[in-house]
Amino acid sequence: MIRSTHAVRAAALAGAAALVLAACSSGDSGDDATDGASADSGSPLIIGTLLPQTGSLAQLGPPEIAGVDLAVQDINAAGGVLGQDVQVEHTDSSDAEHAEVATQSVQDLISQDVSVIIGAASSSVTRNVIDDITGANIVQISPANTATDLSGYSDFYFRTAPPDTVQGAALANLILGDGAVNPGVIVFNDDYGTSLRNVVEQVVTDQGGTLSYGTAGQEFDPNETNFNTIVSGALATSPDAIAIIAFTTQTPLIVSELAAQGYDMSKVYFVDGNLTQFGEEFQAGLLEGAQGTLPGAFPSDEFQARLLEVNDGLTDFSYAPESYDATILAALAAVKGGATDGETIQANMAAVSGADGGEKCATFEECVELLDAGEDIDYEAQSGVGPFNADNDPSNAYIGVYTFGADNKYTFTKSEFGEVG
Repeated sequence: MIRSTHAVRAAALAGAAALVLAACSSGDSGDDATDGASADSGSPLIIGTLLPQTGSLAQLGPPEIAGVDLAVQDINAAGGVLGQDVQVEHTDSSDAEHAEVATQSVQDLISQDVSVIIGAASSSVTRNVIDDITGANIVQISPANTATDLSGYSDFYFRTAPPDTVQGAALANLILGDGAVNPGVIVFNDDYGTSLRNVVEQVVTDQGGTLSYGTAGQEFDPNETNFNTIVSGALATSPDAIAIIAFTTQTPLIVSELAAQGYDMSKVYFVDGNLTQFGEEFQAGLLEGAQGTLPGAFPSDEFQARLLEVNDGLTDFSYAPESYDATILAALAAVKGGATDGETIQANMAAVSGADGGEKCATFEECVELLDAGEDIDYEAQSGVGPFNADNDPSNAYIGVYTFGADNKYTFTKSEFGEVG
Protein backbone atom coordinates (compact mmCIF):
# COMPACT_ATOMS: atom_id res chain seq x y z
CA MET A 1 0.00 0.00 0.00
CA ILE A 2 1.35 3.43 -0.93
CA ARG A 3 -0.28 6.48 0.54
CA SER A 4 0.65 10.14 0.55
CA THR A 5 0.03 12.88 3.06
CA HIS A 6 1.21 16.47 3.09
CA ALA A 7 1.78 18.06 6.47
CA VAL A 8 1.69 21.59 5.05
CA ARG A 9 0.40 22.57 1.66
CA ALA A 10 2.95 23.71 -0.88
CA ALA A 11 1.20 27.05 -1.23
CA ALA A 12 2.12 27.91 2.31
CA LEU A 13 5.78 27.47 1.41
CA ALA A 14 6.14 29.89 -1.48
CA GLY A 15 9.36 31.82 -1.29
CA ALA A 16 11.36 29.15 0.52
CA ALA A 17 14.97 30.15 0.92
CA ALA A 18 17.93 28.05 1.86
CA LEU A 19 18.17 24.69 3.39
CA VAL A 20 20.90 22.33 4.28
CA LEU A 21 21.73 18.96 2.88
CA ALA A 22 24.17 17.10 5.09
CA ALA A 23 25.09 14.09 6.91
CA CYS A 24 23.91 11.98 9.73
CA SER A 25 24.58 8.56 10.77
CA SER A 26 24.24 6.42 13.72
CA GLY A 27 25.97 4.30 16.16
CA ASP A 28 26.35 0.65 16.83
CA SER A 29 24.90 -1.94 14.51
CA GLY A 30 23.30 -3.78 17.38
CA ASP A 31 23.00 -7.50 17.98
CA ASP A 32 21.18 -9.70 15.55
CA ALA A 33 17.74 -10.76 16.64
CA THR A 34 16.12 -14.04 15.72
CA ASP A 35 16.51 -15.06 12.08
CA GLY A 36 13.36 -14.41 10.08
CA ALA A 37 10.76 -16.84 8.91
CA SER A 38 7.89 -16.43 6.50
CA ALA A 39 5.25 -16.52 9.23
CA ASP A 40 2.96 -13.58 9.81
CA SER A 41 4.46 -11.25 12.45
CA GLY A 42 1.09 -9.84 13.49
CA SER A 43 1.75 -6.21 12.51
CA PRO A 44 2.51 -5.00 9.01
CA LEU A 45 5.67 -3.03 8.38
CA ILE A 46 4.73 0.63 8.01
CA ILE A 47 7.39 2.87 6.47
CA GLY A 48 7.15 6.65 6.49
CA THR A 49 9.06 9.00 4.22
CA LEU A 50 10.30 12.46 5.13
CA LEU A 51 11.47 13.75 1.76
CA PRO A 52 11.39 17.17 0.08
CA GLN A 53 8.20 17.81 -1.84
CA THR A 54 8.61 21.58 -1.42
CA GLY A 55 11.48 23.94 -0.60
CA SER A 56 14.99 24.41 -1.92
CA LEU A 57 15.75 20.71 -2.37
CA ALA A 58 12.41 19.82 -3.92
CA GLN A 59 14.21 18.56 -7.05
CA LEU A 60 15.48 15.61 -4.99
CA GLY A 61 12.03 14.52 -3.85
CA PRO A 62 10.66 12.82 -7.00
CA PRO A 63 13.56 10.39 -7.56
CA GLU A 64 13.85 9.62 -3.84
CA ILE A 65 10.13 8.93 -3.50
CA ALA A 66 10.20 6.84 -6.68
CA GLY A 67 13.03 4.78 -5.20
CA VAL A 68 10.98 4.05 -2.09
CA ASP A 69 7.85 3.22 -4.07
CA LEU A 70 9.73 0.89 -6.41
CA ALA A 71 11.22 -0.95 -3.45
CA VAL A 72 7.80 -1.35 -1.84
CA GLN A 73 6.43 -2.75 -5.11
CA ASP A 74 9.27 -5.27 -5.27
CA ILE A 75 8.85 -6.27 -1.63
CA ASN A 76 5.11 -6.76 -1.89
CA ALA A 77 5.42 -8.62 -5.20
CA ALA A 78 7.70 -11.07 -3.39
CA GLY A 79 5.17 -11.72 -0.63
CA GLY A 80 5.70 -8.71 1.61
CA VAL A 81 7.36 -8.75 5.01
CA LEU A 82 6.46 -11.68 7.25
CA GLY A 83 3.35 -12.44 5.23
CA GLN A 84 1.92 -8.91 4.99
CA ASP A 85 2.24 -6.09 2.48
CA VAL A 86 4.44 -3.18 3.43
CA GLN A 87 2.58 0.11 3.81
CA VAL A 88 4.08 3.53 2.97
CA GLU A 89 3.09 6.96 4.23
CA HIS A 90 4.71 9.84 2.31
CA THR A 91 5.18 13.22 3.99
CA ASP A 92 6.97 16.45 3.11
CA SER A 93 10.21 17.47 4.81
CA SER A 94 10.43 20.86 3.06
CA ASP A 95 13.66 22.59 4.12
CA ALA A 96 15.40 24.14 7.11
CA GLU A 97 13.76 27.51 6.47
CA HIS A 98 10.41 25.82 7.09
CA ALA A 99 11.32 23.55 9.96
CA GLU A 100 7.72 23.35 11.13
CA VAL A 101 6.84 21.24 8.08
CA ALA A 102 9.19 18.40 8.97
CA THR A 103 8.28 18.63 12.64
CA GLN A 104 4.59 18.20 11.84
CA SER A 105 5.30 15.44 9.34
CA VAL A 106 7.28 13.48 11.92
CA GLN A 107 4.50 13.79 14.47
CA ASP A 108 2.03 12.57 11.87
CA LEU A 109 4.21 9.57 11.09
CA ILE A 110 4.74 8.71 14.74
CA SER A 111 0.98 8.78 15.26
CA GLN A 112 0.62 6.27 12.42
CA ASP A 113 2.91 3.77 14.17
CA VAL A 114 5.65 3.75 11.56
CA SER A 115 8.70 1.66 12.42
CA VAL A 116 11.01 3.28 9.87
CA ILE A 117 11.31 6.78 8.42
CA ILE A 118 13.23 7.25 5.15
CA GLY A 119 14.72 10.76 5.15
CA ALA A 120 15.44 13.53 5.48
CA ALA A 121 17.42 14.62 2.44
CA SER A 122 18.76 17.68 4.26
CA SER A 123 21.02 17.25 7.27
CA SER A 124 19.71 20.43 8.82
CA VAL A 125 16.20 19.05 8.61
CA THR A 126 17.45 15.80 10.09
CA ARG A 127 19.02 17.65 13.00
CA ASN A 128 15.67 19.27 13.76
CA VAL A 129 13.80 15.96 13.99
CA ILE A 130 16.28 13.16 14.67
CA ASP A 131 15.78 13.20 18.43
CA ASP A 132 12.01 12.90 18.02
CA ILE A 133 12.39 10.01 15.58
CA THR A 134 15.10 7.99 17.27
CA GLY A 135 13.75 8.82 20.73
CA ALA A 136 10.58 6.99 19.72
CA ASN A 137 12.69 3.94 18.77
CA ILE A 138 11.91 4.50 15.11
CA VAL A 139 14.69 3.67 12.66
CA GLN A 140 15.68 6.70 10.58
CA ILE A 141 17.50 6.03 7.30
CA SER A 142 18.59 8.98 5.22
CA PRO A 143 19.29 8.40 1.54
CA ALA A 144 21.07 11.74 1.15
CA ASN A 145 22.50 13.13 4.42
CA THR A 146 26.25 13.70 4.01
CA ALA A 147 27.51 16.00 6.79
CA THR A 148 30.52 14.47 8.46
CA ASP A 149 29.80 15.53 12.03
CA LEU A 150 26.56 13.53 12.27
CA SER A 151 28.15 10.11 11.90
CA GLY A 152 27.38 7.93 14.88
CA TYR A 153 24.63 10.21 16.19
CA SER A 154 22.25 7.45 17.29
CA ASP A 155 21.97 3.68 17.18
CA PHE A 156 18.66 4.22 15.37
CA TYR A 157 20.09 6.50 12.67
CA PHE A 158 21.50 5.06 9.43
CA ARG A 159 22.27 6.43 6.01
CA THR A 160 22.79 4.92 2.59
CA ALA A 161 24.75 7.92 1.28
CA PRO A 162 28.39 8.39 2.28
CA PRO A 163 29.57 11.32 4.42
CA ASP A 164 31.26 14.31 2.81
CA THR A 165 34.70 12.83 3.33
CA VAL A 166 34.09 10.70 0.24
CA GLN A 167 32.46 13.25 -2.09
CA GLY A 168 34.79 16.03 -0.91
CA ALA A 169 37.87 13.96 -1.68
CA ALA A 170 36.50 12.92 -5.07
CA LEU A 171 35.65 16.53 -5.97
CA ALA A 172 39.05 17.84 -4.91
CA ASN A 173 40.88 15.10 -6.77
CA LEU A 174 38.78 15.73 -9.87
CA ILE A 175 39.69 19.42 -9.81
CA LEU A 176 43.38 18.74 -9.17
CA GLY A 177 43.43 15.99 -11.80
CA ASP A 178 42.17 18.50 -14.35
CA GLY A 179 45.30 20.57 -13.72
CA ALA A 180 44.13 23.18 -11.21
CA VAL A 181 46.47 24.10 -8.35
CA ASN A 182 44.75 27.23 -7.07
CA PRO A 183 40.98 26.53 -7.07
CA GLY A 184 38.37 28.69 -5.43
CA VAL A 185 35.13 27.67 -3.74
CA ILE A 186 31.96 29.76 -3.71
CA VAL A 187 30.21 28.26 -0.70
CA PHE A 188 27.19 29.13 1.38
CA ASN A 189 27.34 29.31 5.14
CA ASP A 190 25.50 26.21 6.26
CA ASP A 191 26.53 22.82 7.60
CA TYR A 192 26.38 21.10 4.23
CA GLY A 193 28.45 23.78 2.53
CA THR A 194 31.14 24.22 5.15
CA SER A 195 31.47 20.49 5.81
CA LEU A 196 32.07 19.73 2.14
CA ARG A 197 34.32 22.78 1.69
CA ASN A 198 36.49 21.69 4.63
CA VAL A 199 37.15 18.32 3.02
CA VAL A 200 37.95 19.89 -0.36
CA GLU A 201 40.32 22.37 1.26
CA GLN A 202 42.10 19.65 3.23
CA VAL A 203 42.66 17.47 0.16
CA VAL A 204 43.83 20.41 -1.97
CA THR A 205 46.32 21.64 0.60
CA ASP A 206 47.54 18.13 1.42
CA GLN A 207 48.45 17.72 -2.25
CA GLY A 208 50.38 20.98 -2.39
CA GLY A 209 47.65 23.23 -3.77
CA THR A 210 46.01 26.32 -2.31
CA LEU A 211 42.37 27.28 -1.92
CA SER A 212 42.41 30.76 -3.44
CA TYR A 213 38.95 31.69 -2.20
CA GLY A 214 36.24 30.23 0.02
CA THR A 215 38.20 29.54 3.18
CA ALA A 216 36.64 30.01 6.64
CA GLY A 217 35.05 33.46 6.87
CA GLN A 218 34.47 33.74 3.10
CA GLU A 219 31.10 31.95 2.97
CA PHE A 220 28.00 33.73 1.72
CA ASP A 221 24.64 33.96 3.46
CA PRO A 222 22.19 31.34 2.14
CA ASN A 223 19.62 34.11 1.68
CA GLU A 224 21.92 36.12 -0.61
CA THR A 225 20.45 37.15 -3.96
CA ASN A 226 23.08 39.56 -5.35
CA PHE A 227 26.33 37.80 -6.18
CA ASN A 228 28.17 40.58 -8.01
CA THR A 229 30.53 41.41 -5.15
CA ILE A 230 30.95 37.79 -4.07
CA VAL A 231 31.91 36.63 -7.56
CA SER A 232 34.17 39.65 -8.06
CA GLY A 233 35.93 38.81 -4.81
CA ALA A 234 36.41 35.22 -5.85
CA LEU A 235 37.73 36.08 -9.33
CA ALA A 236 40.12 38.67 -7.86
CA THR A 237 42.09 35.74 -6.37
CA SER A 238 42.70 34.32 -9.88
CA PRO A 239 41.27 30.82 -9.30
CA ASP A 240 42.13 28.26 -11.96
CA ALA A 241 38.88 26.40 -11.16
CA ILE A 242 35.76 27.20 -9.14
CA ALA A 243 33.54 24.80 -7.21
CA ILE A 244 30.06 26.04 -6.36
CA ILE A 245 28.83 24.46 -3.13
CA ALA A 246 25.25 25.61 -2.69
CA PHE A 247 21.70 24.59 -3.50
CA THR A 248 19.60 25.26 -6.59
CA THR A 249 18.14 28.37 -4.98
CA GLN A 250 21.44 30.25 -5.24
CA THR A 251 23.35 28.40 -7.97
CA PRO A 252 21.69 29.85 -11.11
CA LEU A 253 22.41 33.36 -9.82
CA ILE A 254 26.05 32.47 -9.20
CA VAL A 255 26.41 30.84 -12.63
CA SER A 256 24.91 33.88 -14.34
CA GLU A 257 27.24 36.23 -12.50
CA LEU A 258 30.32 34.13 -13.26
CA ALA A 259 29.40 34.15 -16.94
CA ALA A 260 28.70 37.90 -16.89
CA GLN A 261 32.15 38.52 -15.42
CA GLY A 262 33.79 36.44 -18.14
CA TYR A 263 34.83 33.31 -16.27
CA ASP A 264 35.59 30.15 -18.26
CA MET A 265 32.53 28.07 -17.37
CA SER A 266 34.21 24.81 -18.39
CA LYS A 267 36.26 25.20 -15.20
CA VAL A 268 33.19 25.25 -12.94
CA TYR A 269 32.31 22.29 -10.72
CA PHE A 270 28.99 21.40 -9.10
CA VAL A 271 28.08 19.10 -6.21
CA ASP A 272 25.08 16.96 -5.31
CA GLY A 273 23.14 19.87 -3.81
CA ASN A 274 23.06 21.81 -7.09
CA LEU A 275 23.74 19.26 -9.83
CA THR A 276 20.65 19.58 -11.98
CA GLN A 277 19.63 19.50 -15.61
CA PHE A 278 19.69 23.25 -16.21
CA GLY A 279 18.84 22.95 -19.92
CA GLU A 280 17.21 26.08 -21.31
CA GLU A 281 17.62 27.96 -18.03
CA PHE A 282 20.89 29.22 -19.56
CA GLN A 283 21.88 30.02 -23.12
CA ALA A 284 22.98 27.02 -25.13
CA GLY A 285 26.55 25.97 -24.50
CA LEU A 286 27.08 28.06 -21.38
CA LEU A 287 27.92 25.09 -19.16
CA GLU A 288 29.60 22.91 -21.79
CA GLY A 289 32.55 21.16 -20.15
CA ALA A 290 31.53 21.97 -16.58
CA GLN A 291 31.45 18.98 -14.24
CA GLY A 292 29.76 17.82 -11.06
CA THR A 293 29.87 15.06 -8.47
CA LEU A 294 27.03 12.99 -7.05
CA PRO A 295 27.31 10.22 -4.43
CA GLY A 296 26.25 6.77 -5.54
CA ALA A 297 26.91 4.41 -8.40
CA PHE A 298 25.31 5.41 -11.69
CA PRO A 299 21.98 3.55 -11.95
CA SER A 300 21.75 0.93 -14.67
CA ASP A 301 19.50 1.45 -17.68
CA GLU A 302 17.23 -1.29 -16.35
CA PHE A 303 16.89 0.38 -12.95
CA GLN A 304 16.23 3.77 -14.55
CA ALA A 305 13.51 2.22 -16.71
CA ARG A 306 11.86 0.67 -13.66
CA LEU A 307 11.93 4.01 -11.84
CA LEU A 308 10.29 5.68 -14.84
CA GLU A 309 7.50 3.13 -14.64
CA VAL A 310 6.85 4.45 -11.13
CA ASN A 311 7.18 8.12 -12.12
CA ASP A 312 7.45 8.84 -15.84
CA GLY A 313 8.17 12.49 -15.11
CA LEU A 314 11.62 11.90 -13.64
CA THR A 315 14.36 13.99 -15.24
CA ASP A 316 17.20 12.62 -13.13
CA PHE A 317 17.74 9.84 -10.63
CA SER A 318 19.60 11.55 -7.79
CA TYR A 319 19.48 9.43 -4.63
CA ALA A 320 16.82 7.10 -6.06
CA PRO A 321 19.09 4.05 -5.63
CA GLU A 322 19.92 5.09 -2.06
CA SER A 323 16.21 5.45 -1.26
CA TYR A 324 15.49 2.05 -2.80
CA ASP A 325 18.29 0.47 -0.76
CA ALA A 326 17.12 2.09 2.49
CA THR A 327 13.66 0.57 2.04
CA ILE A 328 14.93 -2.88 1.07
CA LEU A 329 17.39 -2.99 3.99
CA ALA A 330 14.69 -2.05 6.50
CA ALA A 331 12.39 -4.77 5.19
CA LEU A 332 15.16 -7.38 5.24
CA ALA A 333 16.04 -6.41 8.82
CA ALA A 334 12.43 -7.02 9.83
CA VAL A 335 12.44 -10.40 8.10
CA LYS A 336 15.70 -11.42 9.72
CA GLY A 337 14.49 -10.37 13.16
CA GLY A 338 11.03 -11.86 12.74
CA ALA A 339 9.18 -8.68 13.74
CA THR A 340 8.37 -5.24 12.37
CA ASP A 341 9.04 -3.00 15.38
CA GLY A 342 11.81 -0.41 15.29
CA GLU A 343 14.01 -2.13 17.86
CA THR A 344 14.09 -5.37 15.88
CA ILE A 345 14.82 -3.57 12.62
CA GLN A 346 17.60 -1.52 14.22
CA ALA A 347 19.23 -4.63 15.65
CA ASN A 348 19.42 -6.31 12.24
CA MET A 349 20.23 -3.48 9.83
CA ALA A 350 23.99 -3.98 9.87
CA ALA A 351 23.72 -7.75 9.52
CA VAL A 352 21.54 -7.68 6.39
CA SER A 353 23.85 -5.06 4.83
CA GLY A 354 26.67 -7.59 4.94
CA ALA A 355 28.53 -6.28 7.98
CA ASP A 356 28.88 -9.86 9.26
CA GLY A 357 29.64 -11.34 5.85
CA GLY A 358 27.18 -13.77 4.32
CA GLU A 359 25.83 -14.83 0.96
CA LYS A 360 25.49 -12.07 -1.62
CA CYS A 361 21.97 -11.37 -2.88
CA ALA A 362 20.77 -8.64 -5.21
CA THR A 363 16.99 -8.61 -4.71
CA PHE A 364 14.61 -8.70 -1.78
CA GLU A 365 13.23 -12.04 -2.93
CA GLU A 366 16.67 -13.66 -3.21
CA CYS A 367 17.73 -12.31 0.18
CA VAL A 368 14.56 -13.57 1.90
CA GLU A 369 15.09 -17.06 0.47
CA LEU A 370 18.56 -17.11 2.05
CA LEU A 371 17.26 -15.78 5.37
CA ASP A 372 14.52 -18.40 5.43
CA ALA A 373 17.22 -21.02 4.89
CA GLY A 374 19.10 -19.74 7.93
CA GLU A 375 21.88 -18.05 5.95
CA ASP A 376 23.58 -14.73 6.70
CA ILE A 377 23.21 -12.29 3.81
CA ASP A 378 25.12 -9.49 2.13
CA TYR A 379 22.62 -7.30 0.26
CA GLU A 380 24.19 -5.93 -2.92
CA ALA A 381 22.98 -2.34 -2.92
CA GLN A 382 21.72 -0.63 -6.08
CA SER A 383 23.70 2.43 -4.99
CA GLY A 384 26.92 0.42 -4.72
CA VAL A 385 27.53 1.26 -1.06
CA GLY A 386 29.24 -1.22 1.22
CA PRO A 387 27.95 -2.67 4.51
CA PHE A 388 27.23 -0.35 7.43
CA ASN A 389 30.22 0.42 9.64
CA ALA A 390 30.21 1.06 13.39
CA ASP A 391 28.79 4.56 12.81
CA ASN A 392 25.97 3.21 10.63
CA ASP A 393 27.59 4.90 7.62
CA PRO A 394 28.26 2.93 4.44
CA SER A 395 31.75 1.50 4.78
CA ASN A 396 32.52 2.46 1.19
CA ALA A 397 30.77 4.13 -1.72
CA TYR A 398 31.05 5.36 -5.28
CA ILE A 399 30.96 8.99 -6.35
CA GLY A 400 29.68 9.65 -9.85
CA VAL A 401 31.34 12.29 -12.04
CA TYR A 402 29.12 14.02 -14.59
CA THR A 403 29.90 16.41 -17.46
CA PHE A 404 27.65 19.08 -19.00
CA GLY A 405 27.10 19.19 -22.73
CA ALA A 406 26.12 21.99 -25.10
CA ASP A 407 22.49 21.58 -24.03
CA ASN A 408 23.42 22.45 -20.40
CA LYS A 409 22.48 18.96 -19.32
CA TYR A 410 24.83 16.55 -17.62
CA THR A 411 25.65 12.97 -18.51
CA PHE A 412 27.59 10.32 -16.63
CA THR A 413 31.36 10.31 -17.15
CA LYS A 414 32.86 7.91 -14.61
CA SER A 415 32.70 6.65 -11.04
CA GLU A 416 35.27 7.09 -8.28
CA PHE A 417 35.43 4.57 -5.43
CA GLY A 418 36.11 5.70 -1.89
CA GLU A 419 36.42 4.17 1.59
CA VAL A 420 34.63 5.81 4.52
CA GLY A 421 37.11 6.56 7.28
